[in-house]
Amino acid sequence: MTSPNVPNVLGFRITHRAMRGDARRLAEATQEIAAGRQSCDARRAAAIRDFTVQLCAGIHHHHSVEDEVLWPLLVRSAGPEVDLTDLSDDHSELDPLLDEVRAAMADPAQAAKPLARLADLLDEHIEEEERVIFPIIERHVSAADWNAVEEVARKGGKVSFELPRIEQYALPSEMAELRKLAGPVLVVLLALMRGGHRRRQRLIFGAA
Repeated sequence: MTSPNVPNVLGFRITHRAMRGDARRLAEATQEIAAGRQSCDARRAAAIRDFTVQLCAGIHHHHSVEDEVLWPLLVRSAGPEVDLTDLSDDHSELDPLLDEVRAAMADPAQAAKPLARLADLLDEHIEEEERVIFPIIERHVSAADWNAVEEVARKGGKVSFELPRIEQYALPSEMAELRKLAGPVLVVLLALMRGGHRRRQRLIFGAA
């Protein structure tokens, strides 16, 4: 458990893991469809399209919060210790790529290549961000300021899409910590959303 005086980056860490994981899984699924190794009827295509559009919206919101709220906070808090040039350059590549992914979703097979590029960019960007930025957050940002960043991030997210994916990608120890932080409401919301999420996962990925 993180000290109450130190920013707890667990939520961002799991969100990053979910974005990377789902982008990679979508890239692999659409590659299989494009190669003719998996079938894709209208129902599965619609589910892939809806999931991908929501994922792209979530990625856009997340990096917009970083650009507009977190990066200025880091500059104020850490000053010359932080260099955001490379990370900001990655963000400038994201929106055109997200647009390309969305435009290709009329036929999921056509989205395989842009989704693969998206998955690669997210892997590289997030690994660098966590390596460089998370230690600076923990050294220089107050817990109160970090909580304000997380509040902005939560307000723009779609709970029914984001929350079940948090449970999917969190380690058991991380979920235990989140339950302590969020209280009984988290347990109730997850119970309500879990079934629908798992059905969508089976339809899109063949997952349990």
